[in-house]
Amino acid sequence: MPTHKILVIDDSKVIRMRVKDMLPEGNFDVIEAKDGLEGFNLIRTENPNLIMLDFLLPKMSGWEVYQEIQKQQKYRSIPLVLMSGRKEEVTDKLPEPFEYFAFVEKPFDREQLVDAIRDSMVKAKKQPQGLSTGLSEESSSPPSADIAAVTSEVKALKLKVAKLEQESEQLKRQFNQLVSFIKQKFK
Repeated sequence: MPTHKILVIDDSKVIRMRVKDMLPEGNFDVIEAKDGLEGFNLIRTENPNLIMLDFLLPKMSGWEVYQEIQKQQKYRSIPLVLMSGRKEEVTDKLPEPFEYFAFVEKPFDREQLVDAIRDSMVKAKKQPQGLSTGLSEESSSPPSADIAAVTSEVKALKLKVAKLEQESEQLKRQFNQLVSFIKQKFK
Protein backbone atom coordinates (compact mmCIF):
# COMPACT_ATOMS: atom_id res chain seq x y z
CA MET A 1 0.00 0.00 0.00
CA PRO A 2 1.46 3.40 -0.99
CA THR A 3 2.62 5.49 1.93
CA HIS A 4 3.49 8.75 0.14
CA LYS A 5 1.14 10.80 -2.01
CA ILE A 6 2.76 12.87 -4.72
CA LEU A 7 0.54 15.35 -6.51
CA VAL A 8 1.69 16.27 -10.02
CA ILE A 9 -0.13 19.33 -11.36
CA ASP A 10 0.71 19.83 -15.04
CA ASP A 11 -1.43 20.37 -18.13
CA SER A 12 0.86 18.06 -20.13
CA LYS A 13 0.00 14.39 -19.82
CA VAL A 14 3.50 13.59 -21.10
CA ILE A 15 5.10 15.48 -18.18
CA ARG A 16 2.77 13.84 -15.64
CA MET A 17 3.60 10.37 -16.99
CA ARG A 18 7.29 11.19 -17.23
CA VAL A 19 7.42 12.34 -13.60
CA LYS A 20 5.64 9.16 -12.56
CA ASP A 21 8.16 7.02 -14.50
CA MET A 22 11.17 8.94 -13.12
CA LEU A 23 10.27 8.62 -9.46
CA PRO A 24 12.51 6.23 -7.56
CA GLU A 25 11.06 2.88 -6.59
CA GLY A 26 9.07 3.11 -3.43
CA ASN A 27 5.66 3.39 -1.89
CA PHE A 28 4.36 6.30 -3.97
CA ASP A 29 0.82 7.05 -4.95
CA VAL A 30 1.02 9.57 -7.79
CA ILE A 31 -2.06 11.74 -8.11
CA GLU A 32 -2.41 13.77 -11.30
CA ALA A 33 -4.16 17.07 -12.05
CA LYS A 34 -4.40 18.60 -15.51
CA ASP A 35 -5.06 22.20 -14.41
CA GLY A 36 -4.49 24.47 -11.43
CA LEU A 37 -8.06 24.39 -10.14
CA GLU A 38 -8.20 20.61 -10.10
CA GLY A 39 -4.74 20.56 -8.53
CA PHE A 40 -5.64 22.94 -5.71
CA ASN A 41 -8.81 20.97 -4.98
CA LEU A 42 -6.69 17.79 -4.76
CA ILE A 43 -4.28 19.52 -2.37
CA ARG A 44 -7.22 20.18 -0.06
CA THR A 45 -8.78 16.70 -0.32
CA GLU A 46 -5.79 14.36 -0.72
CA ASN A 47 -3.25 15.91 1.70
CA PRO A 48 -0.23 15.07 -0.47
CA ASN A 49 3.28 14.59 0.93
CA LEU A 50 4.81 16.40 -2.06
CA ILE A 51 3.45 18.80 -4.69
CA MET A 52 4.95 19.14 -8.15
CA LEU A 53 3.46 22.26 -9.71
CA ASP A 54 3.74 23.56 -13.25
CA PHE A 55 3.81 27.35 -13.30
CA LEU A 56 1.80 27.85 -16.49
CA LEU A 57 -1.58 26.14 -16.15
CA PRO A 58 -5.14 26.60 -17.43
CA LYS A 59 -8.11 27.54 -15.19
CA MET A 60 -5.87 28.55 -12.29
CA SER A 61 -2.22 29.34 -12.96
CA GLY A 62 0.62 27.79 -10.99
CA TRP A 63 1.26 31.26 -9.57
CA GLU A 64 -2.32 31.42 -8.26
CA VAL A 65 -2.05 27.90 -6.81
CA TYR A 66 1.23 28.92 -5.15
CA GLN A 67 -0.43 31.99 -3.62
CA GLU A 68 -3.29 29.87 -2.24
CA ILE A 69 -0.78 27.40 -0.78
CA GLN A 70 0.99 30.27 0.99
CA LYS A 71 -2.21 31.38 2.73
CA GLN A 72 -2.35 28.35 5.04
CA GLN A 73 0.44 26.91 7.16
CA LYS A 74 -0.70 23.31 6.66
CA TYR A 75 -0.20 23.69 2.88
CA ARG A 76 3.02 25.72 3.16
CA SER A 77 4.65 22.89 5.06
CA ILE A 78 4.16 20.45 2.13
CA PRO A 79 7.36 20.14 0.08
CA LEU A 80 6.87 21.93 -3.25
CA VAL A 81 8.68 21.59 -6.57
CA LEU A 82 7.85 24.28 -9.12
CA MET A 83 8.33 23.19 -12.72
CA SER A 84 8.56 25.40 -15.79
CA GLY A 85 10.17 25.53 -19.18
CA ARG A 86 10.41 29.31 -18.76
CA LYS A 87 12.32 30.07 -15.58
CA GLU A 88 12.13 33.83 -16.23
CA GLU A 89 8.35 33.73 -15.79
CA VAL A 90 8.83 32.19 -12.36
CA THR A 91 11.58 34.61 -11.35
CA ASP A 92 9.42 37.57 -12.44
CA LYS A 93 6.99 36.67 -9.65
CA LEU A 94 9.29 34.87 -7.19
CA PRO A 95 12.87 36.18 -7.18
CA GLU A 96 15.77 33.82 -6.59
CA PRO A 97 17.11 32.32 -4.45
CA PHE A 98 14.06 30.17 -3.93
CA GLU A 99 13.98 29.85 -0.17
CA TYR A 100 10.95 27.65 0.55
CA PHE A 101 10.51 25.51 -2.55
CA ALA A 102 12.60 23.80 -5.19
CA PHE A 103 12.60 24.65 -8.88
CA VAL A 104 13.29 22.34 -11.80
CA GLU A 105 13.46 23.59 -15.35
CA LYS A 106 11.77 21.56 -18.08
CA PRO A 107 12.90 19.39 -19.68
CA PHE A 108 14.56 17.61 -16.77
CA ASP A 109 16.07 14.19 -16.22
CA ARG A 110 15.61 11.75 -13.36
CA GLU A 111 18.61 13.01 -11.41
CA GLN A 112 17.40 16.63 -11.61
CA LEU A 113 13.93 15.55 -10.50
CA VAL A 114 15.22 13.57 -7.51
CA ASP A 115 17.54 16.47 -6.54
CA ALA A 116 14.61 18.91 -6.73
CA ILE A 117 12.46 16.63 -4.55
CA ARG A 118 15.22 16.37 -1.93
CA ASP A 119 15.76 20.13 -2.06
CA SER A 120 12.03 20.78 -1.62
CA MET A 121 11.92 18.58 1.47
CA VAL A 122 14.77 20.50 3.09
CA LYS A 123 13.30 23.88 2.15
CA ALA A 124 9.79 23.01 3.36
CA LYS A 125 11.21 22.66 6.87
CA LYS A 126 12.45 26.27 6.68
CA GLN A 127 8.94 27.67 6.22
CA PRO A 128 8.25 30.30 8.88
CA GLN A 129 5.28 29.83 11.15
CA GLY A 130 2.35 32.03 10.18
CA LEU A 131 1.46 35.19 12.04
CA SER A 132 -1.15 34.63 14.69
CA THR A 133 -4.21 36.64 13.69
CA GLY A 134 -6.71 34.90 15.93
CA LEU A 135 -8.37 33.35 12.89
CA SER A 136 -8.37 29.63 12.30
CA GLU A 137 -6.12 28.21 9.61
CA GLU A 138 -9.14 26.65 7.94
CA SER A 139 -10.71 30.00 7.19
CA SER A 140 -8.65 31.95 4.77
CA SER A 141 -7.96 35.11 6.67
CA PRO A 142 -9.14 38.28 5.04
CA PRO A 143 -6.40 40.61 3.83
CA SER A 144 -7.44 43.25 6.40
CA ALA A 145 -6.68 40.81 9.25
CA ASP A 146 -3.26 40.05 7.73
CA ILE A 147 -2.57 43.77 7.33
CA ALA A 148 -3.61 44.46 10.93
CA ALA A 149 -1.32 41.69 12.21
CA VAL A 150 1.62 42.90 10.15
CA THR A 151 0.93 46.52 11.15
CA SER A 152 0.97 45.64 14.84
CA GLU A 153 4.18 43.64 14.37
CA VAL A 154 5.78 46.60 12.57
CA LYS A 155 4.73 48.95 15.42
CA ALA A 156 6.26 46.59 17.98
CA LEU A 157 9.49 46.44 15.98
CA LYS A 158 9.60 50.24 15.68
CA LEU A 159 9.25 50.53 19.47
CA LYS A 160 12.14 48.09 19.92
CA VAL A 161 14.27 50.04 17.45
CA ALA A 162 13.50 53.32 19.26
CA LYS A 163 14.45 51.73 22.59
CA LEU A 164 17.70 50.38 21.13
CA GLU A 165 18.52 53.80 19.67
CA GLN A 166 18.00 55.41 23.10
CA GLU A 167 20.22 52.80 24.74
CA SER A 168 22.84 53.35 22.05
CA GLU A 169 22.82 57.13 22.65
CA GLN A 170 23.12 56.55 26.38
CA LEU A 171 26.10 54.23 25.84
CA LYS A 172 27.75 56.82 23.58
CA ARG A 173 27.35 59.49 26.28
CA GLN A 174 28.76 57.16 28.92
CA PHE A 175 31.67 56.25 26.65
CA ASN A 176 32.44 59.93 25.99
CA GLN A 177 32.33 60.63 29.73
CA LEU A 178 34.70 57.74 30.34
CA VAL A 179 37.11 58.97 27.66
CA SER A 180 37.02 62.50 29.15
CA PHE A 181 37.69 61.11 32.62
CA ILE A 182 40.65 59.07 31.37
CA LYS A 183 42.10 62.08 29.52
CA GLN A 184 41.89 64.20 32.69
CA LYS A 185 43.72 61.54 34.69
CA PHE A 186 46.60 61.47 32.17
CA LYS A 187 47.11 65.25 32.16
